[in-house]
Amino acid sequence: MRPYQKYSGAGKAKNRQRLKERQVCQNRNKIVDNLEKVILEAGLKDGMTISFHHHFRNGDYVVNMVLDAVAKLGIKDLVLVPSSLTDIHAPIIEHIKNGVVRRIESSGIRGTLAAAISDGLMDIPVIIRSHGGRARAISCGEIHIDVAFLGVPSCDAYGNANGYSRENVAASACGSLGYAKVDAQYADHVVLITDNLIEYPNVPFGIPQSQVHYIVKVDKIGDPNGIMSGATRFTKNPRDLLIARHAADVIEASGYFEDGFSMQTGSGGASLATTRFLKDKMIAKNIRAGFALGGITGQIVSLHEEGLIRKLLDVQSFDLKAVESLKNNRYHYQIDASYYANPDNEGSAVNQLDIVVLSALEIDLDFNVNVITGSDGVIRGASGGHSDTAAGASVTVVVAPLIRGRMPTILDKVNTIVTPGHTVDILVTDQGIAVNPLREDLAYNLKAAKLPVSSIEELKAKADRVVGKPEPIKVEDKIVGIVNYRDGSVIDVIRQVKKER
Repeated sequence: MRPYQKYSGAGKAKNRQRLKERQVCQNRNKIVDNLEKVILEAGLKDGMTISFHHHFRNGDYVVNMVLDAVAKLGIKDLVLVPSSLTDIHAPIIEHIKNGVVRRIESSGIRGTLAAAISDGLMDIPVIIRSHGGRARAISCGEIHIDVAFLGVPSCDAYGNANGYSRENVAASACGSLGYAKVDAQYADHVVLITDNLIEYPNVPFGIPQSQVHYIVKVDKIGDPNGIMSGATRFTKNPRDLLIARHAADVIEASGYFEDGFSMQTGSGGASLATTRFLKDKMIAKNIRAGFALGGITGQIVSLHEEGLIRKLLDVQSFDLKAVESLKNNRYHYQIDASYYANPDNEGSAVNQLDIVVLSALEIDLDFNVNVITGSDGVIRGASGGHSDTAAGASVTVVVAPLIRGRMPTILDKVNTIVTPGHTVDILVTDQGIAVNPLREDLAYNLKAAKLPVSSIEELKAKADRVVGKPEPIKVEDKIVGIVNYRDGSVIDVIRQVKKER
């Protein structure tokens, strides 16, 4: 043990100076005047990697705002690694053409941007990762983020930020910052962009001040009405509601519908609507769920408020009711994407799921699922947490109409594999139910409940008799997208669609 030493006057003065300097550093707020200035202060240079989150979904203003500022500064050759891109991000097309953006890695791409990429816009294929796969890639260094630009609906001058505000109305409220939290943890520089600066300390916070380097206040970061759009809208389609009823019946008969069960319902009309029909069954059997996971909707919140779901683990708030619940409810808790679904984490929440209900654009005879490319081969969706939850859940239920438009949903082989068939257990359509032969236990339980179970081959034949077999999509040699499985391996590629001459 070191003997006690009495400090000299000079030593005390030096320590006081160090303490004073440390306090000055701690007390200095991090606010920068404008986007152009903060981009320069963060040291962004040609060829670097920048990230964004998609919690505003189709109401996001941040991505376009930042890229416009980057373009004005003449910075080029950037790699974009947003958690997802939607219709509102169509202006990225011009930034690709003018050389600001060289490469994109994301969970999903939609709209005009997706169509342009599918048509061969980019020289380098986009990389599609699941939410868990993205979190894994960031945490292990496979993706190195130089600067993360994160829109936050409330923030104090030191960087404590959240997706809502307790002190006043956050006009751009988005709820959980689950995807942004991973970026904030691992990026070299973290820039928070907000339209709502509030008094210190902003608690509770989703992102702590210790992870934040700069803050910029702008007029508006997003439109909260854009959160609830597209894949998260309530369906009134009779066919979707029929599928949802069948899915609820399947869950009830599965053998996993017991008190304390856990669940997640993915995006898509029939998948979300399944929650409505589960409610009656839970009440009738006096069953409560232990927790619900993933993107949390108002329907899930309602079940929680009625005492039918004990706890909510929220990686993304899908509508404004979910945002309000996260703000006010102690058992509605925001989690980050790594906690949610990182396959390198033994404790990933997806591994605790009993039942997940997921949508599909296509499914094939081996139960492989496509949620990325449409029947025309064009990118129009997102991997999201599809493959993550399918791998983790005890029962994976995929819901889809047997025929969509004039196209069958069941194919000999899907155009793009996102979720491998060995992780998919049951397909529920409006015309019947098919169980993966790997799950004899589920087939037995569903048949015992007298549900309309048939083979997937029989369902496919039924669709083919109505609409016939579709012609194979003609593609070029050029690869426009690479689909990574959640562990980082390549599960499929997307090729440019051949144009009619």
